[in-house]
Amino acid sequence: MAIEGLELAKACANAADNIQAEKIRVWDLRGLSNLTDFMIVCSGSSMPHLRAILRDIRGEVDEKYGAKPCNAEGNADTRWVVLDYIDVMVHVMHDELRDYYGLEDLWADAKEIDWKD
Repeated sequence: MAIEGLELAKACANAADNIQAEKIRVWDLRGLSNLTDFMIVCSGSSMPHLRAILRDIRGEVDEKYGAKPCNAEGNADTRWVVLDYIDVMVHVMHDELRDYYGLEDLWADAKEIDWKD
């Protein structure tokens, strides 16, 4: 079953929610960015939590939909990891880095998506 775009974004957000990722937000970047169509940002509060979020997003989305990220940048030790699914980019960040880098401000013009079913 192929999954992409909005459906994939919601699947990633739900997988993050299932492992208690914090402050999950999804934006529609179509028409605003050439990098991706949808961006998800979520937070974890510790290294083990970040590892668990990454493990569960990858595992759940692969298991349910057969979708794997084509690339991943960073690791839990860097406190910011990007999972690149082409149509969807998932940013898993430590709380402190998220506040510091302010991605919410960077994409303030983007439409926020209600990802909860």
